[in-house]
Amino acid sequence: MVTKALEEKQFVLINVLKAGAAQLIVLHHLAFYGPMADHARSIMPSLIDWLYEDARIAVQVFLVIGGFLAAKSLAPQGLPGTGNPFQAIWRRYIKLAPPFIAAMLLAVIASAWASAWMTHDSISAPPTLRQLWAHMLLLHSVLGVESLSAGAWYVAIDFQLYALMVLLAWLSGRLAGQRPQAWLMPALVVAGVSASLLVFNRDADWDVWAPYFFGSYGLGVLAWWASEPGRRPGRAALLLAMLLLPTLLALALAYRSRIAVALAVACVLFLFGRARLMSGGGRALSLIDSAGKISFSVFLVHFPVCLVVNAAFARFVPEQPHAQALGMLAAWAASLVAGAAFFRWVEVPLGRVLAPSHRAVPGRPPAFEGRALRG
Repeated sequence: MVTKALEEKQFVLINVLKAGAAQLIVLHHLAFYGPMADHARSIMPSLIDWLYEDARIAVQVFLVIGGFLAAKSLAPQGLPGTGNPFQAIWRRYIKLAPPFIAAMLLAVIASAWASAWMTHDSISAPPTLRQLWAHMLLLHSVLGVESLSAGAWYVAIDFQLYALMVLLAWLSGRLAGQRPQAWLMPALVVAGVSASLLVFNRDADWDVWAPYFFGSYGLGVLAWWASEPGRRPGRAALLLAMLLLPTLLALALAYRSRIAVALAVACVLFLFGRARLMSGGGRALSLIDSAGKISFSVFLVHFPVCLVVNAAFARFVPEQPHAQALGMLAAWAASLVAGAAFFRWVEVPLGRVLAPSHRAVPGRPPAFEGRALRG
């Protein structure tokens, strides 16, 4: 318990970043879907346009943090991996899929509810069996079926990225054999980051596959390794250079604001990602930290909540800009409340019931770990 409490203090910055990014994603979808934003735009066009066009870039925060935490979990020192990669991938699926499936069922109910009050493009048709199976397997984007909720693509991509990271760690262990090779895992990740930023991320046809996003994810991985407190300055500088050089080259060849944001987040994590930013814990910071912890739940349930609120305001509230703007605020607040409830009564209980225990058993190695291979 002491170790867990210390870790939560050490990673309060990550929760702050996740909390802020989650709010931007909710507001982006409020501006993008539903009629309230269309009516409210007349009184705040610049804000609505920015939320519509640019706020979605906040997803880069989640991608970089995902890589940062994946490195912590799978290969904390950047050493070749051992163990069974399929068990690690299954653990990730069990963590992501059950709450995701529950949220998709809520989205189906919300679409049916909203369709009784309004007609709008954001309302999905009743799902087919193929749609449901594709979402359960996190293959909806790959199979080209219509998503049941906004942001559903991200959960599938997060799973792909984690699986790719597991396979890279496993491959480095196979290549290393019985000789520890501290450079091998970072080299594979840098190769993946370079291929992503220079090739795959420049081709939108790849945007349903992990290589399109691995540039941002891999920056988070490298930020974890470079920020290791015990790492010698020379090696930390080398890892930082491995983080910066392919990214700056990619930006010079084809500037993309999403990659610039990912680089900025990776640099922040390199500088402060492991710092203990909360000792006594101010109430405001503690609330933001809590908002970060529920950010995944907010991400999962905000769309059905916003859809129902949009429908209610379309049916019962005049199409007056100020009233519709208040509706956007109500949907935003309701999304946070629903996310907190979903976290407490769905995400956490499902994790306790379904996730395999992470307790170490004497004499038995973990299902997967990044560590030096021993002869």
